Amino acid sequence: MSNVFELNCTTRDDQGKGANRRLRRLDNKVPVVLYGGDGESRPLSVSHDDIYHATENEAFFSNIITLNIDGRSEQAVIKALQRHPARPVILHADFLRVRADHAITVQVPIHFLNEDRCEGVRLEGGIVSKTLNEIEVTCLPGDLPEFIEVDLLELKIGDSIHLSEVTLPEKVSSVALSHGESGDLTVASVHARRVEIEEEPVEAEEEAAAEGEEGAKAEKAEEGDDSDKGDKGKDDKSGKGDKGDKGDKDKKGS
Repeated sequence: MSNVFELNCTTRDDQGKGANRRLRRLDNKVPVVLYGGDGESRPLSVSHDDIYHATENEAFFSNIITLNIDGRSEQAVIKALQRHPARPVILHADFLRVRADHAITVQVPIHFLNEDRCEGVRLEGGIVSKTLNEIEVTCLPGDLPEFIEVDLLELKIGDSIHLSEVTLPEKVSSVALSHGESGDLTVASVHARRVEIEEEPVEAEEEAAAEGEEGAKAEKAEEGDDSDKGDKGKDDKSGKGDKGDKGDKDKKGS
């Protein structure tokens, strides 16, 4: 572990939700609790800016942290962190005491190597799917790694890496694998990209059908007009014949 983290803490006498809100609002401090080990739980407070900037470093969550409390130092790891849902504000933190001769359980982040150079991505056009971003490990505090590397270089489409295939540092073991084969979780895999088939919009089809119906109606209307014109011509001719008959009758009468 190359990073060293220290936080200056103060014993907190007032407790409860109201006291915690005042601590945040008036003193710009974060209420924290130190527990575990051979000591009692201790309510503490720490500068918000100090812990906020410390959490910006990924290694903060997988390192031994020195808490300086009223002139004394205690070694701990962070176990829980509560953030504000909408603002960049830390609301609360829990720290667990550690002893050099007692194993601890910590979530360690994964660093994926060669993701862009992976064979399934570079040569086959696949895409990497990450199932895990951290691995829960158990080890002595002095053996705790800051991160665990997983190399994706040789993965092809359809290939996966499981926990059992990840090389852990010496004296570090996976908590999940301690439960047997059911704990051999998938860490990452390479899948083929989905090919989307473009379909003609439904609206276009409906418009084409509507235009076809309108065209058919127009043709029928034109045919109807032509038949009306023909009937009308016949009527006109028959009318002329009536006039001729009338003329013959008039001649006979004279």
